[in-house]
Amino acid sequence: MEPTGHYWLNLAHFLKEHNIKFVVVNPMHVKKSKELDDNSPTKNDVKDARVIAQLVKDGRYAEPNIPQGVYAELRVARKIRDLLSVDRQAVQGQIHNWLDRYFPEFLTVFKDWEGKAALLQLLKLNLLPNELVKLSNEEILIHVRQVVKRGIGISKIKELTGVAQVSIGIREGSNMAKLELSTLIEKYELITEKFEELESNIDKLLDQIPGVSQMIAIKGIGKDTIAGFLAEVGDLSNYTHPRQIIN
Repeated sequence: MEPTGHYWLNLAHFLKEHNIKFVVVNPMHVKKSKELDDNSPTKNDVKDARVIAQLVKDGRYAEPNIPQGVYAELRVARKIRDLLSVDRQAVQGQIHNWLDRYFPEFLTVFKDWEGKAALLQLLKLNLLPNELVKLSNEEILIHVRQVVKRGIGISKIKELTGVAQVSIGIREGSNMAKLELSTLIEKYELITEKFEELESNIDKLLDQIPGVSQMIAIKGIGKDTIAGFLAEVGDLSNYTHPRQIIN
């Protein structure tokens, strides 16, 4: 098989369950071999099948690692992590975009809205600058202290309300702007919650795999690196030589 996309996986699992040996060829090798017979890079199903068969006959194939058990769980967990990372980056960008439009001065007072839980709590007030100045500094501070007891004091609150008074942020469409912010914050918090849940599950999976504690003991190697490595190579006992893992 030429493992492009995900369509080959169902067949691969079926064959493995029935103890039928199968191999895969490198898609790049297929692409480069297409011109050998007819000097043309064109493709069709018959030609692709012939090229793949030729590569297999010549021994230019690999036996794929189909993970099972805890290794299959770990591979799916890593895929989820990658998806969550993409989603989190998108939401982070969208929140920055919102601040640039409706409260650009916010990021002059606080360089990173993710830096402290208190900053996210400030955004949860869900107020545009012209609405924020209607609250007293003490009211805003009380709202922040619901989440954290320290980190942001009255001086920072005064600085924020000071720039809010002269903000150049957009005021039109304010109702939907606030709905947009609350939606983005909810998405961000949900993704963060799922990240924490996933990290806990990955830790539990790693605890079941022999040798992980020795890997962690290596300086510069963390759980994330180990999880990514084992998700790709699977059970190390399936290999008889380091070169197999490198390949």
